[in-house]
Amino acid sequence: KSQSLVGQQAPEISLPDVNGKEIKLSSFKGRYVLVDFWASWCAPCRRENPNVVKTYNKFKDKNFTVFGVSLDEERNEWINAIQKDELNWTQVSDLKNWNSVVVPLYHFDGIPHNVLVDPNGTIIAEELRGTLLEAKLSEVLQ
Repeated sequence: KSQSLVGQQAPEISLPDVNGKEIKLSSFKGRYVLVDFWASWCAPCRRENPNVVKTYNKFKDKNFTVFGVSLDEERNEWINAIQKDELNWTQVSDLKNWNSVVVPLYHFDGIPHNVLVDPNGTIIAEELRGTLLEAKLSEVLQ
């Protein structure tokens, strides 16, 4: 089972986006950020994506964003999934599947996996799926 990181500083993630530009998780400091670990080949992730999209659209103007971190290997499949599922937020990946640097950093062994980071960079929740995500954001984004 994945080890809980709630209450800890979110480990830094610095990976290339779809255009190859390095993006750091810390560049979103000052906002609530859902770090969303997923992959185009992961059916449960794809099923969860509409929930994340709905929640993102509801809260994106309230100091909230999503930082998508993919365990894809095939760049084209990754980009196609982003477009198809309308994931209109920053997406990064080192395209190394389970060998990605983020896996040991965030101690997870299955996806979808996510952590919610507060404006100070502290992880305040994890595994927010379905209605749990919207409920938690409604609570913190007063």
